[in-house]
Amino acid sequence: MTDPASPVVLEVWCELQCPDCRTALTDLHALRERYGAALDIQLRHFPLERHQHALAAAQAYEEAYAQGTGWPYAEAVLARVEELDGRGEPVLVEVAAELGLDTEEVDTALVDGRHLLVVDSDEAEGKAIGVKGTPTYVIGGELLDGSKNQEGLRERIIAIADKLIAERG
Repeated sequence: MTDPASPVVLEVWCELQCPDCRTALTDLHALRERYGAALDIQLRHFPLERHQHALAAAQAYEEAYAQGTGWPYAEAVLARVEELDGRGEPVLVEVAAELGLDTEEVDTALVDGRHLLVVDSDEAEGKAIGVKGTPTYVIGGELLDGSKNQEGLRERIIAIADKLIAERG
């Protein structure tokens, strides 16, 4: 049985070099505003092969998360998708510096691969549950693929979240 006090979980299968994931931030901001702590939005990694810096971005995110700045880091990197496309890993370290993170640790994490297991695990789990592209959402056991079209997804997430929250009383 689910603890009625625990938040509803929304997993966001994301890739930090994906322009569609940047677009999805509008929906995520609206959902955060609507639900606050009642909705736990969790970033899950699904780096796509066609984006050569996606794996590094996922690892840099994990280091930022370890330093206490997960979502702000993700949003800052997504805001610079085109720059990441062109300049690569230096952008990841610059974003870390702008957020006041330990840039040496971010840079080292990219070299030593300390967060690779987490990223690989997310990617394997995503493939196992049917994630094909990003962004993809999982809420209440339902997989909602936004990789081709995000239209209507926010409304679908709201309907599921409202139902789950009502069931928790």
